[in-house]
Amino acid sequence: MIQTSQLSKKYGETTVLTINNLDIPKGQSFGLVGNNGAGKTTFFNLLLDLIQPTTGKITSNRIQVNESEEWKTFTGSFIDESFLIGYLTPEEYFYFIGDLRRQNKADIDNFLGQFDDIFNDEILGKNKYLRDLSKGNQKKVGIIAALIGNPEVVILDEPFANLDPTTQIRLKQMLKTYVKNKDLTILISSHDLGHVTEVCERIVVLEKGEIIKDIRTSEATLKELEAHFAL
Repeated sequence: MIQTSQLSKKYGETTVLTINNLDIPKGQSFGLVGNNGAGKTTFFNLLLDLIQPTTGKITSNRIQVNESEEWKTFTGSFIDESFLIGYLTPEEYFYFIGDLRRQNKADIDNFLGQFDDIFNDEILGKNKYLRDLSKGNQKKVGIIAALIGNPEVVILDEPFANLDPTTQIRLKQMLKTYVKNKDLTILISSHDLGHVTEVCERIVVLEKGEIIKDIRTSEATLKELEAHFAL
């Protein structure tokens, strides 16, 4: 589904990411972990054509992302609040994204009904602009919007950050259900090793912009990751 080839990103003389080869097959739940500055967000920004690679390429479903926009029709993502439109209410934003995905208001209303436990009666029907919501509630809106229209690829950067413990648990269960019941390729970066090992069947560790571990998740994975980052 997603392939990288000889990919690198430099700022001036500093190389922040080097991934010669990385293949993520269709339907895989893929986790990306690493300390601050490891290159996680850089990789996602390259995958979403938000920045240009210095060398190499990324393809998504055989489409080179920096040469065509066709990949956008099957990709949902949420990186940070900059993806939102602050002067819209959550409902207006959901309808806007739905329109891009060829979903009408009835479709979106029906879609949103399955996320009542995530919204926790704090988002819909409150007549608030997105800019006035808490960071956690903004994140909820962005994550749910990324799922509109049954995308084939979903990319989430730090989805558990800024969320209260109850929502973290509910979000984790929701993502696990989505991966299980849909033919969905999902990419998640997170500092929370426990959540990412529960949600993702494969985890890649980045360090100084390079892949140093590529792990098939098992019962031993969390301890392995904790031991690695404790060094």
